Amino acid sequence: MDIARVFTEEYGRAVSVLVRVFGDIDIAEEAVQDAFAVAVRKWPSDGLPPSPAGWIITTARNRAVDRLRREATRDQRHAEAALLHVPVPVVEGPVQDERLRLIFTCCHPALAPAARVALTLRLLGGLSTAEIARAFLVPEATMAQRLVRAKGKIRDARIPYRVPDDADLPDRLRAVLAVVYLIFTEGYGAGRDAMCGEAIRLGRQLAALMPDEPEVDGLLALMLLIESRRAARVTGAGELVLLADQDRRLWDSALIAEGQALVRKCLRRNQPGPYQIQAAINAVHSEPPTDWHQVVLLYDQLVALTPTPVVALNRAVAIAEVSGPAAGLELVEALDLQRYHLFHAVRADLLQRLGRTAEAAVAYDAAIELASQVAERDLLRRKRPS
Repeated sequence: MDIARVFTEEYGRAVSVLVRVFGDIDIAEEAVQDAFAVAVRKWPSDGLPPSPAGWIITTARNRAVDRLRREATRDQRHAEAALLHVPVPVVEGPVQDERLRLIFTCCHPALAPAARVALTLRLLGGLSTAEIARAFLVPEATMAQRLVRAKGKIRDARIPYRVPDDADLPDRLRAVLAVVYLIFTEGYGAGRDAMCGEAIRLGRQLAALMPDEPEVDGLLALMLLIESRRAARVTGAGELVLLADQDRRLWDSALIAEGQALVRKCLRRNQPGPYQIQAAINAVHSEPPTDWHQVVLLYDQLVALTPTPVVALNRAVAIAEVSGPAAGLELVEALDLQRYHLFHAVRADLLQRLGRTAEAAVAYDAAIELASQVAERDLLRRKRPS
């Protein structure tokens, strides 16, 4: 049964439609979740409906109306029930995609930047609170509170559910790009092909919508270049394969060519930004053998623009390839990323390359404990010295 696929592909669009119809995030989200719960019960025996997305939206709208009827006063019930017959409105404006409209709406400047991203991941991607917390490297309880506050802010401040004007789009762009990329990385890490495809689709729409924004092209290039390696990333047995060990004959040459062309377009503009630099790094990786000196130079630029511990960790990996594992380990040891499994994985690999196998085993154990994906844990167990 394809319920999981339909959920990944259609959850965000269904929530978007219901938010516009009812003007309430909680009602929309709960109604769509109820509709999928009904689908889990009915579809295995009844079969997949001809239009699964339409079925979900119709069922969710009916569920929302039922809830409003139960909660409404007698004088309100006829008005609320009339919503059953209200067609989905056609919204004019620069953003013509349901899900893209929801992203821009959630990325309202009245919300804190992290809250914008988290809320959109929840509503558009259907990600659980735990999954979003992992993406932000914060405890699940912290993320749950952040989501509640964001919804409350929208409700209490009466933030309108409308398409932003052309002049407002650039101010929302940073959070929008972050949302699209997190949808992609979550899908890529969990092997959710449909989620990655949705992120790339949104990236293409953003590029068409905002052709003068180089960071949009940078994000699209980054996703395409990473996606090009998907077929080589996992073996037939489901085992993860590190970039250095991948069979490059399995890489998608068309996606690589498209991504590289976008990187060259960004270079001609000479307006570097974080996504453009990350795309350039992946473009270097797409031309064997990897020029690690060039990768280090690009990470130097990226650290200057986004001086985060995760970027510093990736730079340390590149430094280790150029100057040796001891130089990389010195940089890694200075980082505060104890909750991040890749911090321990990188540290373990460098320790193992230095012959410090007992310390490497302890670091691998920490990485295994924190890794959320089964395939990642299996890879770390295979690399751990016995």
